[in-house]
Amino acid sequence: MGDNTHPKHPLFCFKWPWDAQSNSNSNKPLNSCSSEPPWILKSFQTLTSLASTLVDSVSKPHTKPQFQFSISKSKTKGLSGEEQGELEQRALACALTNGKDATVIEFYSPKCTLCNSMVGFVGHVEDKNGDWLNIVMADAENDKWLPELLHYDIKYVPCFVLLDEHGNALAKTGVPHSRLHVVAGVSHLLKLKRPFRR
Repeated sequence: MGDNTHPKHPLFCFKWPWDAQSNSNSNKPLNSCSSEPPWILKSFQTLTSLASTLVDSVSKPHTKPQFQFSISKSKTKGLSGEEQGELEQRALACALTNGKDATVIEFYSPKCTLCNSMVGFVGHVEDKNGDWLNIVMADAENDKWLPELLHYDIKYVPCFVLLDEHGNALAKTGVPHSRLHVVAGVSHLLKLKRPFRR
């Protein structure tokens, strides 16, 4: 029994229409099989991995709030700035179409210590109000959010913007002077749309 020096080939080899053109520009032979998915499916892989991470964190018992992570660390988990922006924008699109009463967009910066300190609070708010409220995070330093930054006149972070079920902006938090000030601002936003409960 000798040592196998030949590379292992995948069991199935899929050829995509756009592979022929990309292979003609590279040194790779046309009949070679790559295990790497086409560019169009990479975003689905990213979404799938994030969804499975979220499901794992929800299904496993935990002692801390499930969203206890640093914003700056979440950005460096293999996602480029463009992919991070696309993922956040898809989250906003899903939030605006899922039929809940309100959506809060949190504009943050990965470099902002006050923003990082708000993660546990935001997770708690989302857990407590998840039946009627969506919370979406938006990196204010990402160019993909520039239209929203201009539209909502975002000049500071963290800044929370309350949207109704139709995506219309109702209010936003003021200039953050302290963590307590931001918490009070978010609480005030929630009172504007919180459904009446007996």
